[in-house]
Amino acid sequence: MVVNLCLSGKSTSEAASDMDLDRRMVYRWVREQTQAKENSFKGNGNPVRTAEQEEVTELKAELRKTQIEQDILKKAVSIFSKSDSTNINL
Repeated sequence: MVVNLCLSGKSTSEAASDMDLDRRMVYRWVREQTQAKENSFKGNGNPVRTAEQEEVTELKAELRKTQIEQDILKKAVSIFSKSDSTNINL
């Protein structure tokens, strides 16, 4: 209802204050309706994502995991390199 008011020409701030809603939430609703059209407001306050957006999210998580693994391996190499140099001087 408030989204329809905003899309019909009423300012978002004005519509939010008329309905006693947070202005930022109304902006979010209008943005979601504008971007996702019929897929908007599908559930539980979570924005609806396209397949591409889901893939990007998964790839970012995989990249983060890989970076953590790489950091661990770098530390392990550093530790083993130090212990190898002390064993050579026996």
